[in-house]
Amino acid sequence: MAQIPSLDNSSLNLKYVREQSQRELVNILKNIRGKKCLVIDPQLSGSLSLIVPTSTLKDNGVELRHLEAEIIQTDCTKVIYLVRSRFNLMRFICSNVHNDISKGIQREYYLYFVPRREVVCEKVLEEEKVHHLITIGEYPLYMVPLDEDVLSFELDFANKECQVDGDTSSLWHIAKGIHKLESLFGVIPNVRAKGKASVRVADILNHMQVEEPVNSPDIAVSEINTLILIDREIDMVTPMCSQLTYEGLLDEFLHVSSGSVELDASIMGGQQEGKKMKVPLNSSDKLFKEIRDLNFEVVVQVLRQKATSMKQDYTEMTTTNQTVSELKDFVKKLNSLPEMTRHINLAQHLSTFTSKQTFLARLDMEHTIVEAQSYDICFEYIEELIHKQEPLVSVLRMLILFSVTNSGLPKKHFDYLRRELLHSYGFEHIAMLHNLEKAGLLKKQESKSNWLTIKRALQLVEDTDTANPNDIAYVFSGYAPLSVRLVQNAVRSGWRPIEEILKLLPGPHSEVKRGGFSSSPSFDTLRGNSTALDRPTHGRRSIVLVVFVGGVTFAEISALRFLSAQEGMAYDPIIMTTKIVNGNTLAETYMEKWG
Repeated sequence: MAQIPSLDNSSLNLKYVREQSQRELVNILKNIRGKKCLVIDPQLSGSLSLIVPTSTLKDNGVELRHLEAEIIQTDCTKVIYLVRSRFNLMRFICSNVHNDISKGIQREYYLYFVPRREVVCEKVLEEEKVHHLITIGEYPLYMVPLDEDVLSFELDFANKECQVDGDTSSLWHIAKGIHKLESLFGVIPNVRAKGKASVRVADILNHMQVEEPVNSPDIAVSEINTLILIDREIDMVTPMCSQLTYEGLLDEFLHVSSGSVELDASIMGGQQEGKKMKVPLNSSDKLFKEIRDLNFEVVVQVLRQKATSMKQDYTEMTTTNQTVSELKDFVKKLNSLPEMTRHINLAQHLSTFTSKQTFLARLDMEHTIVEAQSYDICFEYIEELIHKQEPLVSVLRMLILFSVTNSGLPKKHFDYLRRELLHSYGFEHIAMLHNLEKAGLLKKQESKSNWLTIKRALQLVEDTDTANPNDIAYVFSGYAPLSVRLVQNAVRSGWRPIEEILKLLPGPHSEVKRGGFSSSPSFDTLRGNSTALDRPTHGRRSIVLVVFVGGVTFAEISALRFLSAQEGMAYDPIIMTTKIVNGNTLAETYMEKWG
């Protein structure tokens, strides 16, 4: 199955977005004639694998290497570095050039920054006296289509950088990516933003439209009707809960990266134990598309039914005379056998985690915390996790969830848990605790919690049948993601009816009606005067671009897909995110070794 999703069924032409990025890279390679060594920043390799097949690179005379601390071994006389703007990567490049100089090896060096060059990195090259030897350019890869309705900026640390380090460069990156989409599909007329970072992105986007106006005579009406920007900061409850959709659980336990999971081949029925294999997960796999957003309990039932049906068909085929047409239908079903086998193996492997008593106990405790009940029981559970020295990241998830829903912890409990954490896991984690406190994720309680009011007003805890759900709460078996409730309100009736609730959440909010397609657009701010999603006059479903600044979980993506499929919701969501995250990957960014 293809690693690269087809994107054929996207409501927006994301295939064109991908092809544009592919052309830009191929042009870079074609302009450097002859055999060359392409040295890739390892963090970019996943993104590039979703843009350009390896075969295309090789067809352009490319030898592939990863940029690491070790010296690169190649016979090529032309070396192209494709990297993000990171100091350590500049040091690696300088080390390679110095090594060549010391050995008298003459090469041509090219350095392409992704997505844009930064002066501070070029200063490193100047200090190392290699800047004059390198031809420098940019490869403007701002976003990568992960699937037919998901785009990622692949910014791993955007949340921590904004909240802790005061580095807001990622916000310019996000605005630039949206602006690029507008250059292809027209200026988005309605912009709603909630959270400090999101409102800032909306402002930068407006400035970009003034300075670099999108003025396409071919686009009479923008293909995207509404842009909704949501800060991760306003909903840190959702990612700290355990996702219960199929794709969400795959990410929780196997970590989905660039649209695939890597796992032991023996899990997938292979013979060689210890050998790793990549399993692609995207909508080109029809069965995966059908089950990815379902609650995992239902997935197991669906796979069982399909396997039973196939078995019955096989029995009929071997015991009765079939017509040619019936034979043809059966063979068609057999074609889906590899997909069936793949997901039965994955589901079986996931069941080894989800059936554990520790996982089930954790789910119960998460629901208790979200319902804001039994403070003492929750406190004692977290205390016990620390004393048992459970994996630190698991403890942090629970602690962040507990702190956020209580607007912090009483000083006595805050000091006690902080001290116990350092005793159990080591004093090297002081910096991590400082990061969490600065981000407001683990703090002393200074005011009464608003969580109960928010939870009731937005109906975040709902009973729903996971097999036949009538609410987005099915993705967490009873908890509706706060972020998606805000999107649901924005497209149904606007934010004006929930204005008072929005004020209880971190950061400002804005609603802007943007001018048309002239070179000097007008921006009519409608703060507090919101309406429901504007219905298009040409009969098509609206496209709503939902951007998560700081990361989105697969469960939230599933909830947005579920919403758009409901009766009366005449829109298709395209989801953009700084990164696909879960509680573990988000908590890890605050740990200093990751920072």
